[in-house]
Amino acid sequence: MFDDPRILGHVFAAPYGLFEPSLAFVAEDEAGVGGYIVGALDSRAFEERLEADWWPALRDRYPAPPSGLPPEQWTPDQRAAGFIHVPLTVPDELAEDYPSHLHINLVPRLQSQGLGRQLMNTLMRALREQGSVGLHFFVWPANERAAGFYRHLGFTVISAEGPVIFAMDLRSAA
Repeated sequence: MFDDPRILGHVFAAPYGLFEPSLAFVAEDEAGVGGYIVGALDSRAFEERLEADWWPALRDRYPAPPSGLPPEQWTPDQRAAGFIHVPLTVPDELAEDYPSHLHINLVPRLQSQGLGRQLMNTLMRALREQGSVGLHFFVWPANERAAGFYRHLGFTVISAEGPVIFAMDLRSAA
């Protein structure tokens, strides 16, 4: 799907393992690692760290998408590079109540076995232990299966304009 198989990891996984290793967990079976969950305790501080210590080198490696090309025509690599050149930022009102965020991914062979729930519970426990009061993450609207899973886990939809924002107050969640 990608010309550079490392680009997704550079955007959505590697910096978490490097900068927030206590909030990085993997799922594996006899075939090997097939999933992960990573999080940031303080999304705003994490954004600042990425801007200072992560994105600059990647901006040199991955050019920005062409300015004259509409985003709907970008290749998968250009879409990922877009996050490197214009990173997502957490709105103030979201960061205030839900300062932590996550990324999770499981390959199909590990889905529907309870591993996603285990990963989510493990990360939420670690976030609570580190003092987080709330957690948020984004889901593409077309990913209806994932949205159902997150609702089942007790997450609430905060916004459905563009990427769907799910959140949970970690002070009251068990």
